[in-house]
Order: sequence, then structure tokens, then C-alpha cells
Amino acid sequence: MSFAPVLLLGGSGSIGGQTARAIRAAYPDLPLLIGGRDLARAQHAAAKMGGAEGIAIDTARADLGLGERKISAVVVLYKDHTLAALRFAQSRGVPHLSISSGVFEIAPEIASFMHAPGASAVVLGYEWLVGATTVPALHLSIAFGQVHEIRIGALVDEQDVGGPAVAADFDHLHHLLPAALTRRAGVYLWREGDEAKGTFSALDGTKIPATGFSSIDVVGLATATGAHSVLFDLGMGISSSRRKGGTFSTEIIIEISGLDQAGQALRTRNAVVHPGGAAPLTGMSIALLLERLIGLDGKPPVAPGLYFPYQILEASHYLTRLAEEGGQLLELPLL
Repeated sequence: MSFAPVLLLGGSGSIGGQTARAIRAAYPDLPLLIGGRDLARAQHAAAKMGGAEGIAIDTARADLGLGERKISAVVVLYKDHTLAALRFAQSRGVPHLSISSGVFEIAPEIASFMHAPGASAVVLGYEWLVGATTVPALHLSIAFGQVHEIRIGALVDEQDVGGPAVAADFDHLHHLLPAALTRRAGVYLWREGDEAKGTFSALDGTKIPATGFSSIDVVGLATATGAHSVLFDLGMGISSSRRKGGTFSTEIIIEISGLDQAGQALRTRNAVVHPGGAAPLTGMSIALLLERLIGLDGKPPVAPGLYFPYQILEASHYLTRLAEEGGQLLELPLL
């Protein structure tokens, strides 16, 4: 079966490159359009990817400057303040995935979906690394009869800074929302100031200074598991792999407590680790979402609707691909 090209907006950056590599690993013949305001840069990135075409995007036009060209899906890898890409995807009836909005600024996208709920699949891909936290966490929660608390500690190596678009997105989020959305004892609240500061233990046990982060993972995990308390802290420093003398990696520490299926107290501590850092794990997640959204795997495409990534990604398939890329879901000792 042949597919129309996938449009990657902002695809010339580091996340775009990793996304293209992940797609190419499984579907080398899928055509890609690398869209950007700078045509020369988009064309240069497309040439490096192979099987891709760089194009100029005009967000002032309803067709983004594409005319009647067929598209199978739209992926936005930067903060699209205009929502032009979402309107375009809805007008064409194709899936839309964006990854750079904060939990506090999704109202315009939800409003667009509510006015055209049957137009296309719209994925709020704002979970940390686009599902790399929620998919493993929900997989681990199966062992519980009742989940009471989930604590997430994400460690970004200080050398794993990504490209300028990633830096701009983080500056945008931290400038507008220093407080951290948290669920505590069944109540959603905003941690700020000293209350937002904390620590978590990295893979090797090192204490990492951290700050509360308003990730949409909090509301997704709380809703999916019924946990009364969900906390997400983000720390930057030296990853455990680099502390051992190797290259940097990305680490996500997942701690879950509650009752097991027999009603006995249960607490688990695990880590999602990728040796390439945050960008390749993000790219892998995006590629797996595209696989399901447009039916690259031969299964029916995802129906129109509003989705979190974890509602689309199948855990066993996700973890298998993670292992193939050298990543791991590790069981850690309790502290």
C-alpha cells in the first residue's frame, strides 16, 4: 500500500532528524515533506534524510502553500501559536500531532477539535518525550489493584540540550508558567516557589535537584489510573551513564505505590533509559504514533477523536521498539 507524504513542520531540527530516522528504520519508503519558513534549510535537511522533500510553508495561507497536494498526516515539532497546521489537518481530514504546547495552553486546540470533532484524529503529544513516561507507567500500573501515588523524576543531561527550537519551547514554558500542576490527595493544585523544589534519585542513586514541571502526564496518569497523587519533577545535571564515564543518556524515574491485586501494599520503582538522550526517544515515540495514526502497520487508521499518545501507543510494541534502539525499562531497588 502506498501512502501520501507525512508533513513534518519544523522537521529540519534535531527532533525532526530523529523522527525521520525512526520512521525510516521501519518504513523506508514512506515519503516525507520537511516544511519550514526557510526553504534552503528545509531542503538541506530533506537531502540528508533521503526520500524526503523540503518545502516552504506559509502559515498565512489555509493550504500552508501546498495547494492540492495530498498529505497523510501533519506533525508539528515546534509551538504553533497560529494553529494553522491544525486547521489545515482538519480541513484535509488527516491526523494532527503536535508536541510543544504546555498543559496551560491547550484550550485553543481543544476548541478547534470541539468545532470539528469528526474531522481528524488530534493528538495532544505534550507528554514528556511524547509518551515515553505514560506508556511505561501505565504498563507498570497493571500490577496494582489500586494506585495511590505516582512520582515521576525526569533527568535531562546538561549536555543533551537539543536544538534552538527545543530551547525556545522550554523558555516559553518556563517563562509563562513557573508553577507546577500536581495532584495531591485527590486535588489538583499548582506548586510554586519553595514548594515546587525537590529531589529525586537518578538511576545510579545520585540525588538530583529538581523543580516541579507542568507536564500533561500528571492529568493523564491521574485519570487513567485513579491515583489521588501524581507529581512530576524535572532535573538537569549529569546523567548516570555520563557519570560512569560514558556518553549522556536520558532517564525517567517512575515510582508507583498502592495496593496489589490481593489488596496488599505494593511499591515499585523503575526507570526508562535511552542511551541517545531525549531527541531519539522523542523521535521514536512520534514514529510509532504515525504508524498507528495512518495505519502504516496494516491495521485500520486511528478514528477521528482527541487523544493522548498513551491512548494510541500499545505498550508491548512500544517497549519492544525501545529495546531495539538500545533503551530499557529497568526495575530499580526501592529507596
